[in-house]
Amino acid sequence: MKALLLAAVLAFVPTHSLAQQTAEARKVLVKTPPAYPTLGRSMHIHGVVKVEAQVAPNGTVKSVEVKGGHPILAQAVVTAVGHWKFEPAAHESTEMIEIKFDPE
Repeated sequence: MKALLLAAVLAFVPTHSLAQQTAEARKVLVKTPPAYPTLGRSMHIHGVVKVEAQVAPNGTVKSVEVKGGHPILAQAVVTAVGHWKFEPAAHESTEMIEIKFDPE
């Protein structure tokens, strides 16, 4: 089963509106790692997938939009990030997330 899990490096890059320039990225409390797609692994597809997650004040992910990366890998990231849970905050936020796929 370990072979099916992703060897990923997670990097969080906050994005903010002008009114939120001093805000920090929200801490992720629950991270579901994306599964490395079988087709992607067999084709030796690797690289970084960038997504933008809209996070509700209660910390749940409302939506995930792909900003870059291979389409075969991107769907796995969208599915996984959709299950993440962030720390609560006073307002909705937008979080930029980068996940690196490496087939080892």
